[in-house]
Amino acid sequence: MTSKADILLKLRNEILTLELKPGSILSETALSERFEISRTPLRDVLKQLAHEGYIDVYPKRGNLVSYIDLESVEQVIYLRGTLEKDIIKNLASRTSPLPLRGVLELKEILDRQEETIRQEHAHEAFLQLDDAFHKALFALAGRVFLWDLIQQSNAHYARYRRLHLLKKEKLKEILAEHRLILESVIGRKAERINEIVEHHLHEDINTAYLLENFAEYLNLPSFESSESANN
Repeated sequence: MTSKADILLKLRNEILTLELKPGSILSETALSERFEISRTPLRDVLKQLAHEGYIDVYPKRGNLVSYIDLESVEQVIYLRGTLEKDIIKNLASRTSPLPLRGVLELKEILDRQEETIRQEHAHEAFLQLDDAFHKALFALAGRVFLWDLIQQSNAHYARYRRLHLLKKEKLKEILAEHRLILESVIGRKAERINEIVEHHLHEDINTAYLLENFAEYLNLPSFESSESANN
C-alpha cells in the first residue's frame, strides 16, 4: 500500500507535467486499485489536491484535473514580477561584491540550460533549470522563503509554462533573457531590470499561442455561460 503523502506527490507531479491532462477524470475506483489504498484515505488526498487547485470536484461528474486558469496565471505572474524586479534591482545595486559561489552557480545553470536546448525533448529538464535559476536569484538576495511561498500557488502557472516551453525557440529566448538578467546584476545595471523582467515573465500571457494550440486545456468561459451572464 502506498502512503497518502506519496500518492499526493505522485498525482501532483502527473498533473504538473501534463501526464494527467486538464479535464481528465480521476476515478476513485481506478485510483484505489492503482495505489492499493482504501477510499477514505484516498478521499483525503483528493480533498488536498482540490484545495491546492490541482483538481475540481463536481457532484455528478466526479473529480476532474483542473483546467488551466489564465486569471490565476496572471496573478502569479504579477506577484513574481513585482518580487523579482525588486530582488534583482537590489542585487544589481549592491555596493559590496556578490558572493562568488552564488554567481558561479547562476553561470553554471545557464551553461546547463544551453546544453539542454541541444537535446531532444528538452523542455522538462529546461524548466527545472529555469526554476533553479530564479530560485538561486532569490537565494542570493536572502529571499528563498518568498520563492517557496510562490510555489504553493503553482498548479496553473507551472502547466502554463510547460505548454509554452514546448516551442524550441522559446527556450532560446528564455536563455538569452537569463543571460541579460545575470549581466545586469554583475554589471550593476539596475536601470535595465524592470524592462527585462517585465518581458521575461509577461510576454506570453497575451499571445494567441495557447488559444490556438491548447484551448481544450484552458478554463475559458463557455458561450452558454456568457449568454446566462448577459440575460
